[in-house]
Amino acid sequence: MNPDMEIARVAKLRPILEIAARLGVPDTAVEPYGRYKAKIELDFIDSLETRPDGALVLVTGISPTPAGEGKTTTTVGLGDALNRIGKRAAICLREPSLGPSFGMKGGAAGGGYAQVVPMDQINLHFTGDFHAITSANNLLAAMIDNSIYWGNELGIDPRRISWRRCLDMNDRALRGIVGSLGGVANGFPREDGFDITVASEVMAVFCLSRNLSDLQSRLGKMIVGQTRDGKHITAADLKADGAMSVLLKDAIAPNLVQTLEGSPALVHGGPFANIAHGCNSVMATRLALKLADVVVTEAGFGADLGGEKFLDIKCRSAGLKPSCAVVVATVRALKMHGGVARNALGAENVDAVKRGIANLRRHVGNLAKFGLPVVVAVNHFTSDTAAEFDAIRNAMAELGTETISCTHWAHGGAGAEALAHAVMSRIEARQAAYRPLYPLNMKLADKIRTIATEIYGASDIAVPDAVATRLAAFEAAGFGGVPVCIAKTQYSFSADPSAMGAPTGHVLPVREVRLSAGAGFVVAVCGDIMTMPGLPRVPAAESIYLRQDGQIEGLF
Repeated sequence: MNPDMEIARVAKLRPILEIAARLGVPDTAVEPYGRYKAKIELDFIDSLETRPDGALVLVTGISPTPAGEGKTTTTVGLGDALNRIGKRAAICLREPSLGPSFGMKGGAAGGGYAQVVPMDQINLHFTGDFHAITSANNLLAAMIDNSIYWGNELGIDPRRISWRRCLDMNDRALRGIVGSLGGVANGFPREDGFDITVASEVMAVFCLSRNLSDLQSRLGKMIVGQTRDGKHITAADLKADGAMSVLLKDAIAPNLVQTLEGSPALVHGGPFANIAHGCNSVMATRLALKLADVVVTEAGFGADLGGEKFLDIKCRSAGLKPSCAVVVATVRALKMHGGVARNALGAENVDAVKRGIANLRRHVGNLAKFGLPVVVAVNHFTSDTAAEFDAIRNAMAELGTETISCTHWAHGGAGAEALAHAVMSRIEARQAAYRPLYPLNMKLADKIRTIATEIYGASDIAVPDAVATRLAAFEAAGFGGVPVCIAKTQYSFSADPSAMGAPTGHVLPVREVRLSAGAGFVVAVCGDIMTMPGLPRVPAAESIYLRQDGQIEGLF
């Protein structure tokens, strides 16, 4: 029996209108989706524009390991703890993807006594946002092939179509396909493929848009292919942006749920941080900032991925200025970074912890490059020893960084109160001086190189001639002044997932680059990373089932 599910199952949830009132949202601005989840209406969000913003806290982590770090759990625990010490706090999270829920990672609603609920609904279809995003993406794909079928008035070169279909499920068989087989009536056969929905540009546009008008404008700018002479074809050229906006009209409103302790949580949008920009929606974050004194948000995977993209892409695009960052680590994960096998993590090993601290040290140092004060949160496991924690605390003290042991999994917000006080001291000291890592007027290849050398510890990047040519073409077309979004393995600072700790001197191989003109960035695909994941040998789906009483088992 999974303890997270049992805790969530017996929780006494408050009516969603009560949670909205706690956040200062009137009943008239709440559109309930059942008893315990709702959307916040867009007109109300627009009315808050002149209100001052609260403080924004980024929760990020070390490079993830199979031992687990608990970044979402810590985000929830910190939000609950801030409310416990008398602050008006809100939490902003991403929506879980069905891919990992039925694949390897499991759900993404926190754990133990630091969860957002209703956990099963959040981890499954929730309010239907991902289905709307998938439908909008695939409507555009259908309109591309339809335009070619009916005379190709736009002159689209079928060999240069860059738009891919998407599905919110891990399915490696769909990475590369041939479509339109079966005869003349089905169109012109061509190579195509699927990305997972969370990696689609529609998801990125959805998460970076400020309002409906911005959403439609960004959708229209998305480039789907080229003509034979190299002219870009956009969604607006296909007259698809209006219908796509209609499909996303309801989804774009932020979702409101609650933690086990009744803290308001806005769970909206869900791009992966290894293959996309990895942050929840701008609309949810900005709404929370208008309503709360402190907003706690997480960015996916390690600080080198979601954290860097939050700071270089989302904050720059939305005009956000974070006040503090929390880096989550566990003793177990640091042991793995120090070379200990997963089946030997229960035994005390201070030397391995000290070796693994190299990974944590680099993440903390990297965040300082963005001008953020940092607190380290050690998510406590019962097997941790005082000597192992002291090794972490002493190493971070050398950097001038405070380390807090947190027990929110077992004790909810009470187990993260020390972390909440540490975060508030950073906010109240006004120590933050946020700045992006690189200027936008830098060449695209130099932006990739800057991230690789400054954040990943690489000596350089490897850019094949074909990739360099595409980057030059993006710049010639007027897309040089945008951020870059690195797609690479989440398990290492390098492109090699087995290179744990803090490798240096490696070369980052840039395999492919993609222009996301609507989202406003260029994606650099590095190493062997795939934008459509596959299922593991034993997928989580094999252990998920319905009991006779209708309760779900195995979804964690």
